[in-house]
Amino acid sequence: MAWVTTALATALVLFALLLPNQVDRVTPGAFARIPVEGILGVAVLLVLPPKPRRVMAVFAGLGLGLLTILKFLDMGFYASLDRPFDPVLDWILLDDAEAFLRDSIGRADAIGALIGIVALAIALLAFMALAVVRLSRLLVRHSAVATRTTLVLGTAWITLTALGTQIAGVPVASRNSATLVEDRADSVRAGLKDEREFEKESAVDAFGDTPADQLLTGLRGKDVIFTFIESYGRSAVEDPAMASQVDAALADGTSRLSAAGFSSRSGWLTSPTTGAGSWLAHTTFMSGLWVDNQQRYRSVTSSNRLTLTGAFGRADAWRTAGIMPGVTRAWPEGKFFGLDNIHDSRQLGYKGPKFSWTPVPDQFSLSAFERLEHGKPGRDPLMAEIILASSHNPWAPIPRMIGWDEVGDGSTYDAMKKAGKDPEEVWRDPAQVRTEYRRAIEYSLHSLISYVEKYGDDNTVLVFLGDHQPVTTVTGGKFGRDVPVAMVARDPAVMDRISGWGWQDGLKPGPSAPVWRMDAFRDRFLTAFGPQPRTASSPPAR
Repeated sequence: MAWVTTALATALVLFALLLPNQVDRVTPGAFARIPVEGILGVAVLLVLPPKPRRVMAVFAGLGLGLLTILKFLDMGFYASLDRPFDPVLDWILLDDAEAFLRDSIGRADAIGALIGIVALAIALLAFMALAVVRLSRLLVRHSAVATRTTLVLGTAWITLTALGTQIAGVPVASRNSATLVEDRADSVRAGLKDEREFEKESAVDAFGDTPADQLLTGLRGKDVIFTFIESYGRSAVEDPAMASQVDAALADGTSRLSAAGFSSRSGWLTSPTTGAGSWLAHTTFMSGLWVDNQQRYRSVTSSNRLTLTGAFGRADAWRTAGIMPGVTRAWPEGKFFGLDNIHDSRQLGYKGPKFSWTPVPDQFSLSAFERLEHGKPGRDPLMAEIILASSHNPWAPIPRMIGWDEVGDGSTYDAMKKAGKDPEEVWRDPAQVRTEYRRAIEYSLHSLISYVEKYGDDNTVLVFLGDHQPVTTVTGGKFGRDVPVAMVARDPAVMDRISGWGWQDGLKPGPSAPVWRMDAFRDRFLTAFGPQPRTASSPPAR
């Protein structure tokens, strides 16, 4: 039992030191290495007096436990957001992850999963500390052998480093954990520096002082609708596994809108996020600032920065509204976007079921927009921001299109949900995930195109875009962070205003269509449909 316990303690410590922080790097070769952190740790424990050694062993064990938890968090963040976990800014995202889990698998299962995760984390910290304490006692009892072994392994590590020896492309001499800690320390320093730089950047606003009567003069009298389609990224229109179906939907939509008298043009925007974090993309698009982390989001949403939606409100020629089916609780940041009225999931009149995470199907959201805002007789010109959430992960079950007069209060969706696929079953197979993602994007596009066909008129101006790429299970880490963006209008004068943008005809942007950073859109749009900025110099090119 003593030997077995010692072997398990050794394996646990080596596991913590050698475990990569990305799932695709967890291979047998990753654990066939010599960790320099272990060599240095043994050397320190051998020279310390008994009491400091015990204290150091406990803290080293707890540190290794925390390091292992950090690596697991990194695995999740790389899988979802294609980036590592930020120990300063990302804790709030864990709350969003819990909410997503609760909405996707149910409250009871989510609570059970969270209890299990917390228990495993506590157990990991406790067992890691006990393992290091046990090994430290073993080292002291066999100090002569431990010293010689440490010298041999240290020499081997230096030699292997100098020779660059690798197994299956992985260096045998490892400093994996030390590098990870260094990177996180650098990211904390970079975050503090970024906060200062962002304050300076956000203080400059080319349109901040533009008089109300000079804003958006080229759109007066029009109904302007900005629509975000969740997870609608470049992969949807360029990945061979799904492009033929999505491209066909876009081509059909272009043809149908053209038959209804609408013209359309499209391009690409580079999102500040991928996999998740829609609010970062929405804020970037509306504020004209690159909002790629939670710190920037908090900073800009607590400022008086002029947003694209806020510009319509300042112009005092539009009623402004938001259709936010994904908002299920208080949203104080909504004031920043300058919307007169925000209709969240609780105010849309929906009596149907959730489709996994998605609180309200897209067609119902658009029907509610028509009922609550757009279709009201005698209203003022309208500017609306609409979020279409049916293409939100996990993409099962998916609603289907029905007649607009059949939507009602949403009760008809009960049977549709029961007939849909189980997300747990879908997520066992990456190929199924990609298929259901593609079907969800098609549904969102059909909903929006059908709405414009039925309810659009000469005064309708629609801008729709994706907020970010889907998770890496769908993208495979390819296709970057670009998302399609398109403008639709019946009035030729509106489309003439953007003729200099170089966007391509139709709803589907081709590979050669212009690519802008998403934060460039606000100023380009306000410039195209109003006067030039009143500052002495234009904002720097992105």
